[in-house]
Amino acid sequence: MLMLAKNVENKKHIYTVSELTRKIRTVLEGTFPAVWIEGEISNFIHHTSGHMYFSLKDDQSVLSAVLFKNVNKDLKFELKSGLQVICFGRISLYGKRGQYQLYVDKIEPKGIGALQMAFEQLKEKLRQEGLFSPARKKP
Repeated sequence: MLMLAKNVENKKHIYTVSELTRKIRTVLEGTFPAVWIEGEISNFIHHTSGHMYFSLKDDQSVLSAVLFKNVNKDLKFELKSGLQVICFGRISLYGKRGQYQLYVDKIEPKGIGALQMAFEQLKEKLRQEGLFSPARKKP
């Protein structure tokens, strides 16, 4: 047995953190180049850069996600924590943290269309501004 352990030890490859991270990224991107994922948005942050960062969660797991500025500029509805969504994108690994995440290319509200949700959100905003109050109505 001691001889076998020595042979294994002589053939071992020691990865750097960066090497291992690159290899894991290659596996993730090759396995999940395009996926649809359903979940609830939590920890939503609309960064000053224009990028949106959030987590997608279900009752057992959490997945980090990012929606870059060039993609989110055309959103027809407002993202916020608690919203159930369906996302399309790719899984990759953010090397600086060694964390896998979803890079979102498309996002839709679950159960209600994006235009309907945008309409409902606009109505609620106008209602909060008092624009639907009886005092503002004209005869």
